[in-house]
Amino acid sequence: MRFAPSPTGPLHIGGVRTALFNYLFAKKHNGVFYLRIEDTDQNRFVPGAEEYIIEALNWLGIPFDEGVGKEGKFGPYRQSERKAMYNQYAQQLIDSGWAYYAFDTAEALDALRKEEEAQGKTFIYNHTNRDKLDNSLRISKEETEKRIANGEEYVIRFKIPVGETLFLKDIIRGDIKFETNLLDDKVLFKSDGMPTYHLANIVDDHLMETSHVIRGEEWLPSLPLHVLLYRAFKWEAPEFAHLPLILKPVGNGKLSKRDGDKMGFPVFPLEWKNADGTKSSGYREEGFLPEAVVNFLSLLGWNPGTDQELFTLDELVKLFDLERVHKAGAKFDPEKNKWFNHQYYTRQDNQTIAKEFNHSLIERGINKPAEYVEQVVGLVKERATFTNELWDLSDFFFTAPSQYDEKAVKNWKEDTGALMIEVSEVINNTLDFSSQNLEDVIKAWINEKGVGMGKVMQPLRLSLVGSLKGPHLFDIMALIGKEETVNRIKKAVETL
Repeated sequence: MRFAPSPTGPLHIGGVRTALFNYLFAKKHNGVFYLRIEDTDQNRFVPGAEEYIIEALNWLGIPFDEGVGKEGKFGPYRQSERKAMYNQYAQQLIDSGWAYYAFDTAEALDALRKEEEAQGKTFIYNHTNRDKLDNSLRISKEETEKRIANGEEYVIRFKIPVGETLFLKDIIRGDIKFETNLLDDKVLFKSDGMPTYHLANIVDDHLMETSHVIRGEEWLPSLPLHVLLYRAFKWEAPEFAHLPLILKPVGNGKLSKRDGDKMGFPVFPLEWKNADGTKSSGYREEGFLPEAVVNFLSLLGWNPGTDQELFTLDELVKLFDLERVHKAGAKFDPEKNKWFNHQYYTRQDNQTIAKEFNHSLIERGINKPAEYVEQVVGLVKERATFTNELWDLSDFFFTAPSQYDEKAVKNWKEDTGALMIEVSEVINNTLDFSSQNLEDVIKAWINEKGVGMGKVMQPLRLSLVGSLKGPHLFDIMALIGKEETVNRIKKAVETL
């Protein structure tokens, strides 16, 4: 199984899902998951893109078995390093009559295109006009060789057969029919010595013994050409599976970078620095966990046939089946994406989260023992989806409130201050400062006092937290300690 991206920029989340499905399929069938870099189009090559792709796969926990930097028996795995071999396969197609040289200039083809458009038609280079255009089907072999020898630019085009109906099979979409008369004679090879995607892709898939080609729906129109190329070479074609598109959260159409920028969610696994100096956000830098991203993406277009939503990577490998991949596009849901992250985030151990959280505490000038930070994390992480949310959920564990929530202050009555002074004395006289004992002692005092629970508990929380947020009140008291608890109550009474 191969993942074969072009290094033309950052890896889009749709490409990540393609890599994931190839990985799952390979692992389930004890196959090899390999990475091939398809860099035949040097004009679109973007420096750093190849390294980005490799780093992204590693971060996601779906590393390739063979590929760039992990050479195997089918290397090299960059097509630019394989270009010497493609010429012989292009020549093989010429010799067998499946391809021909074309010398048409870009200007000439553009003129023909405009001429057709003026008549309301679409120009297609195929059986309807190829015998009249500037190619080796019209001119002699001697003239063709002479023009090539003189250094004239040319391309090699595939000669699509005429009047044939292709009945093809796709694992996801079932039987598909194509009429060859509607296809164009695609360029396979250029005079600069570089093959186009179509030739290099087929040659490499064959030489690398690729059994299944799992790729995006956008490659479906190329399927008849690719199958015909296998026929022309007299090779057995692999099985094909074209994955459904990942759709915009709202409306129709394929999910794009602009959708993420506009709606505030990442569409790339890692942050990417654009040539103009701007940055495109990445899942890693936004605080998503790789396990959550993988789980979320696995269910975009595939379902296990049950209500289960959370899967380990091993479970996905065991359950994954191309037969359960849908044809229809899968709508991207940013909120569901966050939901998955929340599920995985809260399942992390407190120590792991505390280490990450401690970085932001140090930046704020706060230095607390690791054990204390871990206890705080344990009390608030259930309300968090990302580490950057922890400070707002737990700031009161580290600093006393300097102001108090206006709405909550409205419940601070004339007799509240006196009650708070009394409760602070009860707290001060409590020797066992565990959460459970504090709860027992204060609730007993409230009952004895004969006042409503809310009349004490709400202003007590306001005194300690500055608002009515936070975890169990007595857990807060036990963690910040007796002295700090009493001091905060005193300050609230003086202020309010």
